[in-house]
Amino acid sequence: MILKLESLSKAFGSVVVADRIDLDIEDGAALGIIGPNGAGKSSLFNLIAGSLKPDSGVIRLAGGDVTSEPPQARARSGIARSFQIPQPFANLTVFENLLVGAYAPSAWKARSPAVQEMMEIFPILKERQAQLAGTLSGGEQQMCAIARAMVSRPKVLLLDEPSLGLAPVIVEKIFEVVQAINRKGVTILLVEQNAHVALQIAHRGYVIETGRVVTEGPASGLLQDEHIKQAYLGL
Repeated sequence: MILKLESLSKAFGSVVVADRIDLDIEDGAALGIIGPNGAGKSSLFNLIAGSLKPDSGVIRLAGGDVTSEPPQARARSGIARSFQIPQPFANLTVFENLLVGAYAPSAWKARSPAVQEMMEIFPILKERQAQLAGTLSGGEQQMCAIARAMVSRPKVLLLDEPSLGLAPVIVEKIFEVVQAINRKGVTILLVEQNAHVALQIAHRGYVIETGRVVTEGPASGLLQDEHIKQAYLGL
């Protein structure tokens, strides 16, 4: 298992955002995580990435306990993420933003081929490499954020609503890239408002409601589940 969550729990007063969550995530898997707004999906990512500390439970990455590690240590260990709203360094160029992703020593050694690879995957970033990231469109900023995360050479990539607010043609491109990244062996955890697309590209799906995993299984099976269809797929 590349990532294992054991009875992970977190609450803010009476509001429970993670309720004894157990996940066993195999190396190279693509997981789709769906659920209603406020269900705890982004909080789960914050717990995995280290920006939230759990009240109880254990997080293991490649067998090692990272529960008490700060975000920067987890990033060096191989966890990278993007956010619902892209957060590029606005006053740095696109090229400089990608270099920031290689801050870990192991990633810095391979920064040049890693940056070039991302520019091949996202040709628009190559065109815009000398442009300030703050002047990019929303879709271009999301591409920049994903590319920056990939330059860190992650073992696990957390993608939080990468299609939010983007035009359909950009969404299609981003999901093509997500699949390509997964085929390279990077484990993907995808939280996505477009549940149908998330389950189409995932190997396994999880439905989270009020901080709990209420349904899980092969993504192809969840796509045929009548409750999932009605509640999340609009079918």
